[in-house]
Order: sequence, then C-alpha cells, then structure tokens
Amino acid sequence: MVKLNERRTCDVSIIVPLYNEEENVPLLHERLHAVLVQQAFSYEILYIDDGSRDTTFAQLQRVAQADPHVQVLRFRRNFGQTAAMAAGVEHSSGQILIFMDGDLQNDPCDIPRLLAKLAEGFDVVSGWRKDRQDAEMSRKLPSRIANRLISKVTHVQLHDYGCSLKAYRYEVFKHIRLYGEMHRFIPAYAALVGASITEIEVTHHARQFGTSKYGISRVFRVILDLCTVKFLGSFATKPLYAFGMFGLSSLSLGLCFSIYALGRTLLPIRQGHSRPTIFPLSLLLSGFGILTLLQGLLAELLMRTYYESQQKSIYVLKEHLHGRAVSERKETDNQEKTRQNGKESSLIHP
Repeated sequence: MVKLNERRTCDVSIIVPLYNEEENVPLLHERLHAVLVQQAFSYEILYIDDGSRDTTFAQLQRVAQADPHVQVLRFRRNFGQTAAMAAGVEHSSGQILIFMDGDLQNDPCDIPRLLAKLAEGFDVVSGWRKDRQDAEMSRKLPSRIANRLISKVTHVQLHDYGCSLKAYRYEVFKHIRLYGEMHRFIPAYAALVGASITEIEVTHHARQFGTSKYGISRVFRVILDLCTVKFLGSFATKPLYAFGMFGLSSLSLGLCFSIYALGRTLLPIRQGHSRPTIFPLSLLLSGFGILTLLQGLLAELLMRTYYESQQKSIYVLKEHLHGRAVSERKETDNQEKTRQNGKESSLIHP
C-alpha cells in the first residue's frame, strides 16, 4: 500500500516522472507554471528523476531554485514509472493528485478540465488521447488492442489506459499497492475499492525532443500484470476458488479416464493401441488435480495469515452513518465516562 502523507496542505499536486528528458524540462515547467499560476487553487509540482543519465537533474535543480512550488525527487537508479509515481504520491500533500508525462506530449491546459470533471463527484478522471500523435502500427494499433483487452478483463471501460494524464482524489491511494507496470492499471485497482471513474478527451502532442522509452518488451510485462490484476480482483480474498476450479476440473478428467480405462480392462471390446496410455494419463490428471487443490488450500491459509497479521480489512467503507438514537446513546455514554473520570480525579486529588 502506498504510504500517504496524511497532511494535506495544498489543493492539487502535479506529479511528473522523468527519465532522460533534459531538453523537455525547461519547456514543460514553463507551460505548467503558465497554466497553474492563473488558477485559484493552491498547488505543488513534484518532479521525479527516475535515474536519468543526462542532465535532467541539473535542469530540475534550476527549476526548483526558481520556483518555491517545486519538489524534486531523485532516484539512485532507474526504478521505472510505477516506482516514480509511487514516490510522488508518498511525498505529495495535495487533496487531488494529477499525473502527467514529462515529454511535452500531455498538455497542461487540460489540467483545469480534469479538475472540473472531478468536481462533479468522480474519484478518478482519466485522459483519452482521441487524436493521438504517435505512429499507427508501432504505438496506436497495439494500444487499441491492449485497451480493449484490459477493459474486457477488468470490466472498467476506458478508451486509453496508457494515457498518463489522470486526476485522482488522494483517498484512492489509501488502498492501492503499486508494483511492476501497475501504474496503467490504477483505474482498475481504484474500481476494486469502489471508486467512481470517468474519462475526458485530452490534447496530445507529437514528441519534440528525446526518444520514447517504450519498447516491445513492455507488452509482455503488461500482459503479466493484467493477469495479476484479474487474479487480485477476482480471487485475492478467495484464492481457493481459483485453484479449486482448475484442480477439480483436472481431478474430474482423471477420474473419467480411470473409469474408462477400467471399463476397457474389464470389457475388452475393440482393443486399441491407445489403451496403455489412458491409465497413466488418468493418474497424471488426478495427481495434478490433487496438487492444485492443496496449493489452493495453502494460498487460502497464506491469504488469511496476511490479512490477520497486518490487521487488514477485506472491505473498504465509503461512509458510516449513525442513526439519531445511536448518536444520542454514544453521546450519553461519553458524558457518563466523563463524569466517572471526574469522580476518579476527585478521589485521587481531594
């Protein structure tokens, strides 16, 4: 779970992960400052240098010296975008957190629009790069396929999971853990704890300086993380169900093959060449089924130990309302305790 700074001392925190963006930093901050200085809300900007090997940090130092609204976090090495975003969340102090890329492709002018949508009562507002300025075959087509797959698996319908420009209420991160490439799945995690999510179209610019940090290897990491999201969303508190389905299916197939092999042995009709392989196959399937069920039981025990040892709840409350009678009874109890404490104090100090 992300460690939140509970002291919320400003309205909005802008969190910008950076990796080798030396040419973009000055222009990015200039555009951010031009938009934010005109707004009525208080704000801070957190730049996270994710182990850049160029002069990104030197550029950020100049920006921080000139603008008191800026914080700069520097990693010892490259930990990835998810880690950079987690660091930004942990060191932020805003009621609302806005993430954006540092490559000038996101437009700071969209920030007020995100906040206006958030003010309608949503917990998460995601940007949608409808007119995306990237290569069709290498970026846009794989992105469309990935977005449809993620929406199908998570049941959170968004057009553009990969868009970094998103706004969140900080409470969303009280119940979210970030690992691997999980940053793109934050809306799905937020939905698991009951957050309301929407999206708006945002401006997207072509990259002017530097090169993209996204490669084909990221596709495979995203697929693996998607499997994790699906498992956590469906079976985090009931892993036996996940293992049990596979285990019982395998065990049932094994028993069916065993009955079939036994029937062919007792009633040797139409003997075939495949008979010697049926019985070993049934034993293999049955053994796999039993092992899978045992793994499910172990996962169930580990899950319960995890929740109990950390005193974690398996649910998340949004509100807790008390009826008038309950409130009056609590107030009466508090008054009674106060009177009793007063009597004890008078006995101790006559």
